[in-house]
Amino acid sequence: MGKPEDDRLWALAHAERAALAEDLAGLGPGQWRRESLCGGWDVEQVVAHLTAAASLNGWRWVRSMAGARFRPDVHNRRRLEEHRGGTPDETLDRFRAVVGSSVAPSRDTAAYLGEVVVHAQDIRRPLGIPRVPRVEALTPVAEFYARRNFTVDSRTRAAGLRLQADDGPFASGTGPLVTGPTLALVMAMAGREAYLEDLDGPGVPHLRSRLGAAVA
Repeated sequence: MGKPEDDRLWALAHAERAALAEDLAGLGPGQWRRESLCGGWDVEQVVAHLTAAASLNGWRWVRSMAGARFRPDVHNRRRLEEHRGGTPDETLDRFRAVVGSSVAPSRDTAAYLGEVVVHAQDIRRPLGIPRVPRVEALTPVAEFYARRNFTVDSRTRAAGLRLQADDGPFASGTGPLVTGPTLALVMAMAGREAYLEDLDGPGVPHLRSRLGAAVA
């Protein structure tokens, strides 16, 4: 991926972080404790995880993983606790500080845009926050997820299905059709079962059968 495209994707990631920070500004104490769609983490934990993700370059990621004996769950938990504040307001301030960060362990920029997009919806959906990322931000994530397993088994979930967005240009694969908003396709490929209700087509039962494993 060339630098102009990387720059474009990072700009989208920064915009999505800023939008999430805006949505988080008015949360009450109970909302910070609400369980997200991400593996049993509450809202504050997901925000701390996003801060950690925006703070790790390649060397720091390798060192952290080695210290966790290459167990991703241990690595994620340790970095989450490192970046979680003493209060939700402090956690939010730490997240705001990395809104413009382009730090990442590798050059898979679409994956890191996806991390922001998916985890923001992990928070918004349970809280009933209606904001939807722009299709311009969702489409490269959908394309990456359909093409590769990276931090999620997205390509495996999409295999043998025809995924077709009804609000943008994304289309991928062959097989039974799954159609719906680009956001719902992204979230389903990321393993979020709640978004299956936003999808239609004969391929949805196949996709449903592939979800249910732990998500991150």
